[in-house]
Amino acid sequence: MKSIIIGIASALYLSTGLVVLSHGAEPAKVLIAHGAISNNVEPLWIAKEQGIFRKYGIDADLVFIIAGRAMQAMLAGQVPVGLVGGTHVVNANTGGGDFSMILGLENRLDYLFLAKPTIKSGEDLKGKKVGIGTPAGSASLATYVALDHLGLVPRRDNIVLLGIGGVPERMAALRSGSVDATSLSPEIGQQVLGEGYRVLVDLGKENVQFQSSGLVVSRALIKSNFNLIENIVKATVEGVAFIHRPANKEIVLKSLGRNLRLSKPEQVEKAYQGLVEALPRKPCPAIEGMNAVIKLMAQHGINAKASQLKAEEQLDLSFCKRFEDSGFFKSLY
Repeated sequence: MKSIIIGIASALYLSTGLVVLSHGAEPAKVLIAHGAISNNVEPLWIAKEQGIFRKYGIDADLVFIIAGRAMQAMLAGQVPVGLVGGTHVVNANTGGGDFSMILGLENRLDYLFLAKPTIKSGEDLKGKKVGIGTPAGSASLATYVALDHLGLVPRRDNIVLLGIGGVPERMAALRSGSVDATSLSPEIGQQVLGEGYRVLVDLGKENVQFQSSGLVVSRALIKSNFNLIENIVKATVEGVAFIHRPANKEIVLKSLGRNLRLSKPEQVEKAYQGLVEALPRKPCPAIEGMNAVIKLMAQHGINAKASQLKAEEQLDLSFCKRFEDSGFFKSLY
């Protein structure tokens, strides 16, 4: 299914260029891939649904492609803009890419490390199966951090780590018993809490600095289409501000319920509260968070070249600086 999505995206965009610049009053068509289905995508969903992208002359096509593949598509030139984690920026740049994270929509690890009812402690996980996301994704690193917190070492404690990609797949694996534990975003993980599954580690409460989800583009695209990228960034930032305005709560609730496929009002409310609490009003990527990404990737052997990178060189803070200096941030609140 994911390869089909990439194929469709390629067919739509490669025929006329990845970014179709506008002619006259026509908006610019831009494909934006988001690497997960979670509430940190909400600024993009809101910006599209509320016409904010259109306001800035952007006809945004939002497509879910699991983060590792989304980054591969960006490296191949099939996708110009992606909402992916810092880990994927590191992997791309150590592999010869030249990408920058220009906005940070999630600047900490907030995953729930959940286990089936019979697992009551870290000790019970020894010899069991744990589902992780894509090998270098934020969910995978969240799992490593959770296991560290529990005093567990996969190799020593005979814990089998299974690469099960997206959130829906990991949740299904937990429910079916294919894995004994996994990491899920809190707005999705809450769905299984009422079924007897237990939280072994709530990483949100541990306040782990980590540059997770952010808007990523190539430096070449910034140079060749600066105004276009700035407009995409402005629209996304306005989407963030729209979410934070209390008067818009009902609109945001409906959007979250629809996009996250949450049917119960209490689940939607929790997703909203978690989003408003975690989403930075000034969604700028953090050097400290990217430093944490690089350190964890090197520490857990995910990317041996990660330690060669400088955190500040994986980020482009110039858009945030322009918005601060011009008063754009201030004008939104």
